[in-house]
Amino acid sequence: MPYYKNHVFFCTNCREDGSQCCAQHNAQEMRDYMKKRSKELGLVRSGEVRVNSAGCLNRCELGPVIVIYPDETWYTFVDKADIDEIIEEHLVNGKVVERLLADKQSPC
Repeated sequence: MPYYKNHVFFCTNCREDGSQCCAQHNAQEMRDYMKKRSKELGLVRSGEVRVNSAGCLNRCELGPVIVIYPDETWYTFVDKADIDEIIEEHLVNGKVVERLLADKQSPC
């Protein structure tokens, strides 16, 4: 059994050569926002959720991306509304947010 019910990894990689990377899409800001909201909702304290930064997840063409374990669910996002939807649907209710699945998005 995992220590956390859901472990969220945000790619916050920044490529110095200017090529496509998650940092170009406010990934750090969105990671900080999800962590803050998860704390406000009591998900962190209860051991339900852990939100971490990750180096390159090698999915830059789908960027920005997050992956949630243990489900191995890959999401992309645009703004805080998308992050709120992932929190509410996936982390709270245990339902996959189909419209934000990274594998279903066309490359940027």
